[in-house]
Amino acid sequence: MPVRVDLIAAARPNFMKVAPLFHVLSQQDWCTVRLVHTGQHYDANMSDSFFRDFSLPTPDIHLEIGSGSHAEQTGRVMIAYEQVLQEQPADWTIVVGDVNSTFACAMAAVKLGIRVAHLEAGLRSRDRTMPEEINRLATDAIVDLLWTPSSDADDNLLAEGVARDKIDFVGNIMLDSFELVRERIAGAGTQDKLGLSLSRYGIVTLHRPSNVDDPSTLRSLVEQLVDVSERLPLVFAVHPRTRARLEAAGLLETLEHTPGVHLIEPQGYIDFMNLVTGASLAITDSGGIQEETTYLGIPCLTLRRNTERPITLTEGTNRLLSPTELSAAVDAVLAEGLNADRPRPQLWDGQAAGRIADSLRKHALA
Repeated sequence: MPVRVDLIAAARPNFMKVAPLFHVLSQQDWCTVRLVHTGQHYDANMSDSFFRDFSLPTPDIHLEIGSGSHAEQTGRVMIAYEQVLQEQPADWTIVVGDVNSTFACAMAAVKLGIRVAHLEAGLRSRDRTMPEEINRLATDAIVDLLWTPSSDADDNLLAEGVARDKIDFVGNIMLDSFELVRERIAGAGTQDKLGLSLSRYGIVTLHRPSNVDDPSTLRSLVEQLVDVSERLPLVFAVHPRTRARLEAAGLLETLEHTPGVHLIEPQGYIDFMNLVTGASLAITDSGGIQEETTYLGIPCLTLRRNTERPITLTEGTNRLLSPTELSAAVDAVLAEGLNADRPRPQLWDGQAAGRIADSLRKHALA
């Protein structure tokens, strides 16, 4: 009987990561794959478009959890996924990343005696004020198999007492996702579709509470974005949460009336990456884009005190900065120029999904 595998898709960053693995596992004769969508992101721009972009089928199971506090989301996912497993058991559950659903599904499965693998395990920011860090620590502490994207993640897990035989360094699946649709990204023509005519620009994404929840910090960022836009046009993909904070602080109108700032809605992966690949630099507080810009050799300015992806600092194009340093950092990057030919981190090669499938087969059939 084939090994029954649940692949959990929970929130926007997860969808693109599960796609390459889903396609590889679906071709195996030793397992069957069930795609489970928890519904943690319920906005069509932030979930459904990712299924279309990566040719994923309609999920076999949709938990339809929706929004709520961290505790509410985690609790509802645990209850709903536990019921699914009790009615239709799996042999393995694969969770991805560091969102609330990651830990919730891992916990529900482990307590029912189902083996769990964590894709993108071992990443650490050392900042426990970040909900994602708690999810990473808790998930890695209870799962059976940990797939790491970089060697520093292995080091983190070993230092925490995880047994070596539970850790497999498989590389960064985010880049499999990019390569899976690279031709479509190149031909997307997103600038034309959005009515933009920019030959040189920066791409901006901001959503973390540390940057957008405090009105004074947000005002400082807006002032610097306006300043930067006088030298480099900016395309700002505005997260719904960020838009609400900008409106509440009376700052949205400022950006709307700044000629060099182009506000757009959140994009599907293909359209967004078309903008990223054409950008002179990225300004962000997100996690994934730190990896993609390192892969592409595009400077990335991350408005955070820390990152769970330090390899993008030591072997990539990423740099951390505080909100007050943004304008000066942009000037420094523009003076330095691009460095697209720099070496990529080990196993960041677009082949991680195959290594993950081999690892799962080895452990599942042992």
